Amino acid sequence: MNNIKSMIVLFLSILLTGRICCADDWPQFRGPNRDGKSAETGLLKKWPEAGPKLLWSVGGLGIGFSSVAVTGGFVYTTGMIDGEGFLFAYDLAGNPKWKESYGPEWTRSYKGTRTTPTVDGQRVYVFSGTGIMVCFNAKTGEKIWQVDTLTKFDGKNIRWGMSGSPLIDGRKVYCTPGGKKGTVVALDKMTGQTIWATTGLDELSAYCSAILIERGTNRLLINLIQKSIVCVAADTGKVIWREPYETPSDTGSVTPVYEDGCLYVTSAVEREFTRGGVMLELSANGTAVAKKWSDQTLDCGHGGVVLVDGYLYGFSFEGIPKGDWVCLDWNTGKVMYEATWNGNKGSIIYAEGMLYCYDENTGDVALVKPSPKRFEIVSSFRVTQGTGKHWAHPAVSDGRLYIRHGDALMAYDIKNK
Repeated sequence: MNNIKSMIVLFLSILLTGRICCADDWPQFRGPNRDGKSAETGLLKKWPEAGPKLLWSVGGLGIGFSSVAVTGGFVYTTGMIDGEGFLFAYDLAGNPKWKESYGPEWTRSYKGTRTTPTVDGQRVYVFSGTGIMVCFNAKTGEKIWQVDTLTKFDGKNIRWGMSGSPLIDGRKVYCTPGGKKGTVVALDKMTGQTIWATTGLDELSAYCSAILIERGTNRLLINLIQKSIVCVAADTGKVIWREPYETPSDTGSVTPVYEDGCLYVTSAVEREFTRGGVMLELSANGTAVAKKWSDQTLDCGHGGVVLVDGYLYGFSFEGIPKGDWVCLDWNTGKVMYEATWNGNKGSIIYAEGMLYCYDENTGDVALVKPSPKRFEIVSSFRVTQGTGKHWAHPAVSDGRLYIRHGDALMAYDIKNK
């Protein structure tokens, strides 16, 4: 009987996601469930004094802030070279497998690639800073289809370029072109044809990557757009609710966090003006929301937040790159601590009882014990390869920590042998 139940759960997982995802995969932005968390075990709880062993590194990726997707024995990332965007594929030993162009990339303010590739079975998807969705063969790099979403949905690019990573759901791939003919859209992942496009929103995109949740019998797509938090029926594109959420520079870029009927959203601009974070409580079927609490301390920029054992971890925004590391109580919004580390903020992920924090200014990477009492660094090391800002989020897969810095990608051994 237990085996039958397990098979049913596996079948439903495949039906909803369209793929089988191993526990050690990191197939998209912010990991398997887009929450910045890995399910891996057997990882080091303390690093050597010089840091974990560097297994391999590669250069020549060009300009970009894209993180990595790791699955099926391949590592994928993007970079811009001479204004052109490229998708790179490497094997797990760092050997190049292929490199393919997907056309013009973002060459204006903070130029370079933004989004992280999303892998779904034998296909990999890229959404460029110029709003082009491209599908490649994951093994060969052959381009299968592409759609200029800004042209097709009458969209307009935003101040720092399109930055939402593709989200796969069954036969659909979602993106947010912010067009008059579709602020949020679902394309057929096999052909690029439109399945649905929202109507009545007419609001520009923000810099955020959407999440998919289930509440009651409803499957809901949630994302930040220019001046709102928006909830859309995943199957039909019907707008379920829209909650005003506005910052002076429309800088929403932090992927929302959802658990047990509660949704947390935050963003950052200058501290005296920021909207900061807000906790929304969804109705039993997710068709309505009510504000539960708000906070202006964890006003995270674009480094993400993680929820661990009832506490939110992230950082405050004091400019680029300044800020402090913050812990909030999930249920109340109470600030548990605000700690200084190098005087800078950064990105954050979680794996097997530890936080991985990446300083966006110095390139320091810290292994931190998650605790509401204090910011306790167990080990740290400094990334010395690559150039530019340390804005790409770390990734963990199969006992390895992947760090992208500008034109360089590094793989570190964090397995506890």
